[in-house]
Amino acid sequence: MNLKPLVLIVDDEPQIQRLLTVSLEANGYRALSAANGQEGLVLAAQHQPALVILDIGLPDLSGQEVLRRLREWSQAPVIVLSVRDDEKGKVLALDAGADDYVTKPFNTDELLARLRVALRHSTDKEEAAVVQMKNLVIDFATRRVTVGGREVKLTKTEYDLLRLLARHAGKVLTHRQILREVWGPGHEEDTHYLRVYIAHLREKIEQNPESPELILTELGVGYRFLAVG
Repeated sequence: MNLKPLVLIVDDEPQIQRLLTVSLEANGYRALSAANGQEGLVLAAQHQPALVILDIGLPDLSGQEVLRRLREWSQAPVIVLSVRDDEKGKVLALDAGADDYVTKPFNTDELLARLRVALRHSTDKEEAAVVQMKNLVIDFATRRVTVGGREVKLTKTEYDLLRLLARHAGKVLTHRQILREVWGPGHEEDTHYLRVYIAHLREKIEQNPESPELILTELGVGYRFLAVG
């Protein structure tokens, strides 16, 4: 008998707990709630949830601290909840290992969609050799990129950047994460490099670079490649 995936909600607002519990249970998940970070860590250890929804602003521990401790032993996907103007908190949580964030007040359908993407990534055992999104095809084995059947020539850095984004399709990557992976640890503050290369990539793969559909900007945070499927 296959149990429904268990989602742990760590949030000190009872109304948020109730809303999320009802929405999750109506969509085929089991839900478990904690009102503070310490309780959340205990429940996570006891129940091994498939995914954690974590509020950044908790009464005892910061969301970043909860996430740091959780990541010492668990790789379960984590979606953080944050207030609209807390860009610094979002970035810190993503850099600490969160998979995505949703801003309060949130749309439950959007949250469920983000949850499905995060769970799908966590259960994918093998990386696809080819990714296709709209009219873009990336063949990782041959490092060949085509748009509408026409091959697109990318520099090594452009390809490395595209590969990183595509391999994490649907997940927000912060500026620091991208710079560290593509340019190296010494370049985490060189956001001007990233802006220039994102612009170059969009010119080559987007139908309308001024209104991108594949490489999406998360203002003040980073970038997200459109989720596959």
